[in-house]
Amino acid sequence: MDYKAELRSLQIALTTFQRYLIEHEHKVLVLFEGRDAAGKDGTIKRIVEHLSPREVRTVALGIPSDRDRRSWYFKRYADHLPAAREMVLFNRSWYNRAGVERVMGFCTDREYEDFMQQVIPFEELLVASGIQIIKYYLDISLSEQKVRLEARKSDPLKQWKSSPIDAVAVERWMEYSSARDAMLLNTTSRVAPWVVVNSNNKKKARLNVIRDLLGRIDCPALKDKLEPADPAFVWKFTGKDCLKKLA
Repeated sequence: MDYKAELRSLQIALTTFQRYLIEHEHKVLVLFEGRDAAGKDGTIKRIVEHLSPREVRTVALGIPSDRDRRSWYFKRYADHLPAAREMVLFNRSWYNRAGVERVMGFCTDREYEDFMQQVIPFEELLVASGIQIIKYYLDISLSEQKVRLEARKSDPLKQWKSSPIDAVAVERWMEYSSARDAMLLNTTSRVAPWVVVNSNNKKKARLNVIRDLLGRIDCPALKDKLEPADPAFVWKFTGKDCLKKLA
């Protein structure tokens, strides 16, 4: 089966899942984190493309306001959490504090440490309230990141993605790697584990994320009808041994 045919089949399965979500009033929260140019936008687009926008929302927050900075850190994200019958996908989330903010110095050491101590209890409260949390970290190699960031500059349809942070992403590759490792090791949990995605191949990454997502949703109509995600592209983060598989 080629990419387009397989994607269509999975998108049909997503519509089946959405009908089940609405009927049973589930609340699903999907977080997408990863390196710059790792393919978060494209993956999210393929997931939501044919779903009802009334029950599926994508959240991509901008730079925090002064009031945001003076408020409880999680508040600006909590305002967008799913209600019953909804699935919400965050294109970057509260984990900004463990990644970009940490590497770029946009938060203090104390703010970072507070976040790392508070995030698992926060997510446990969300799960206890009935929200299912699925967390994806998309990873790519340095060489692939350079190619994609350079392509943004010349593609008029992608230039909106370019930012001064792009160049820093390459220059501070190792710092981002260290921040990623600390985040994965310290913020994975039983109720909200990290799922890592090798996204050097965009198309295979998209297909396997959708397979994995559907496999984590308890939808009887889809049970045993879909191929599982390929573990070469998507795998549950289980500890230090998993770090060896990352770029």
